[in-house]
Amino acid sequence: MELWIILGVIAAIGLFLITLYNRLVALRQNRENAFADIDVQLKQRFDLVPSLVETVKGYAGHEKEVFEKVTAMRAKVKEAKTETDRIQAEAGLGGALLNLHAVAENYPELKADQNFQQLMAELSDIENKIAAARRFFNNATSELNTAIQQFPANLFAGNFGFQTAEFFEVGDEEREVLEKAPDIKFGT
Repeated sequence: MELWIILGVIAAIGLFLITLYNRLVALRQNRENAFADIDVQLKQRFDLVPSLVETVKGYAGHEKEVFEKVTAMRAKVKEAKTETDRIQAEAGLGGALLNLHAVAENYPELKADQNFQQLMAELSDIENKIAAARRFFNNATSELNTAIQQFPANLFAGNFGFQTAEFFEVGDEEREVLEKAPDIKFGT
């Protein structure tokens, strides 16, 4: 009888560990899928950047520093090897694109250009999709991190190879540009 009790307890513990492991795997997979969704949008933005830079260059060629920054940030995205590096590089590219947009605001003839308007509309659409995908990714990351840190999973998660994951946050440069008040001028 004692043998059956011991086997029952071992089976219950084994079933618990299998269920716990499978839940953590599902949450990690959900996070990875969410990052893949962001990745699709980021690649579209990445591909749009050269066209946007060339269009703005035609009107504001002397804004060399801005163009170099966008190009450098785009190169960092391409060179990123880890997810963390990619997230940081994408945040830098986002900030550089916001600066490029701010430069474009100073050129009324550029703002009136059909090609520029179309590119900006595409960029705006992509940025909105990135924001939505980022929210989904961060929610998936939060669920995974919470599951890893909750008792009793926290006792086993590390042994199963699970670690808390990073959020996809707006970079300091991008946040700084977003927080700046717009320069509004009335009547001229």
